[in-house]
Amino acid sequence: MEAPVIVARPAVEVVEFTDPTISNAGIELIEQDAVRLQSMPLLVRRVIVRLEAAAVVFHSVTQRVRSRTSAREGLVAYVAFGPETRGTVNGLPIRPGLLLAAAPGSEARFVTEPDYQSVTVMLRPQDLRAHLVARQREGEFRPPRGVETLEADIERVRGLFDWGMRLADTAARQPALFNQRRDLRMAARVELFETLLETLRGAQDRDASRSDRTQRSYSLIVKAAEDYALSHVGDFLHVTDLCKVAAVSERTLENAFKKIMGITPVAYLIQVRLHRARKALLTATEASTTVSAEALNWGFWHFGEFSRAYRLCFGELPSDTLRRNRSEAQGLSTGEDGAQPAGIVAGRPGFVDT
Repeated sequence: MEAPVIVARPAVEVVEFTDPTISNAGIELIEQDAVRLQSMPLLVRRVIVRLEAAAVVFHSVTQRVRSRTSAREGLVAYVAFGPETRGTVNGLPIRPGLLLAAAPGSEARFVTEPDYQSVTVMLRPQDLRAHLVARQREGEFRPPRGVETLEADIERVRGLFDWGMRLADTAARQPALFNQRRDLRMAARVELFETLLETLRGAQDRDASRSDRTQRSYSLIVKAAEDYALSHVGDFLHVTDLCKVAAVSERTLENAFKKIMGITPVAYLIQVRLHRARKALLTATEASTTVSAEALNWGFWHFGEFSRAYRLCFGELPSDTLRRNRSEAQGLSTGEDGAQPAGIVAGRPGFVDT
């Protein structure tokens, strides 16, 4: 399959949102499904800098969020984490010197802790190979197989993160520099390739300690339960169902969820259903549904409890979401401009009201 054309959009975009159900908004480079794990105010900021057939994405999250993310077909991804960043990827704790590498379409499962920051480099392997061939340095690059957690030099990983952060900061403050000047984008791409190659020099698969093996085991248990829950999200699932599909005891399932997610399996199931109900309400058209209908569709039969949990999670009642969405749809149908999905501002920095 031919790789996506990254330059089809503006070179620089700044997207901020408070609602994880719209985590795919404003970016064509990744597929992402996100669930908030804490009922607290959330701000996600994403700065995308497209450098012809490559891109750098700065990402920050203020609260605990579970996300499952994969690069679009044709792109490999490398993720460097901020020096103070805490969280896990595929169950493994994020720590200095960790560099994540992912093949096209390979899914990485993140749990972010407050004040999470990362820089993701996305590129086509053939472009990096062509860069090396032109410099007679073939053999310096091996594309990742699946999702790899690499142990690299701490200072080099920090250097890649700092470089990406400086690029994102400059691009956010002066987007015209990159939007209007292809020569600048090409020069930045060459610097990106060399910075990444320097970071990869000497990097190797992370040695799995006993603690790492336990964490990975827990992560796989959570993934099995999560996959089943996501494919049966409208059903009335119980912990027993998750135990069966993960082939573990209730105690082991509880331990795995608390270790990886920081919440119990029951609490996670509620969060997933709330997020799916919100997605349905955000995409509803006038007269197409009701709050009660969507509550039932996603496994909530007590409407009062559904409304309270929804408001605690998203800062508004489900009826407010549906009412606002219908109003925006009516505004668009009468030719009014400027409607944006709830909780998102694209193309400029700044905080977003819930």
